[in-house]
Amino acid sequence: MSKQFKIILITLGIILFIGFIFLGKIVAGYNTVITMDENVKGKWAQVENQLKRRYDLIPNLVETVKGYATHEKELFENIAQARTLYFQAKDVKNKIKASNQLEGVLSRLLLLQERYPILKANESFLKLQDSLEGTENRIAVERKRYNESVQILNTYIRTFMGRFYAMFAGVSSADYYKVPEAEQAVPKVKF
Repeated sequence: MSKQFKIILITLGIILFIGFIFLGKIVAGYNTVITMDENVKGKWAQVENQLKRRYDLIPNLVETVKGYATHEKELFENIAQARTLYFQAKDVKNKIKASNQLEGVLSRLLLLQERYPILKANESFLKLQDSLEGTENRIAVERKRYNESVQILNTYIRTFMGRFYAMFAGVSSADYYKVPEAEQAVPKVKF
């Protein structure tokens, strides 16, 4: 072998080695962004599981309250409308909006017990209320986990190479599950 042929082979070997390293970095970045995207989707699925549990409890709660509060028709219609909006929502953003709307209506429903002392003592209502409160706590936990995974994905996508990998993988930033502005205000306590 000639000296020139050896130099060409060594140069070619170095180029291939650098190419494999570069390709490995691209594959690793692609896999990372795909993993983050799937994590966000998985966390959202957990939020939806808890929201579904909430929506399954609501008809029972409404039926229990209806017997005591027959003139609260508007409230019951708002609950039905909010449930319908949630199940008709096609994307995460609209599901979050419908869920937030329902949270406001539910708090009004649970406040009815103050106006109806008999309802406050009803065992079925109390059990349903406890189940709903437990579900709300689970939703809060899952919402936090979802937002954490969204933050990780969105931060990665905003990095220089992360943007490239996300574009290459077809992954875009995700929406946070935000508390509606009406619920961010500090409640007024009056005695």
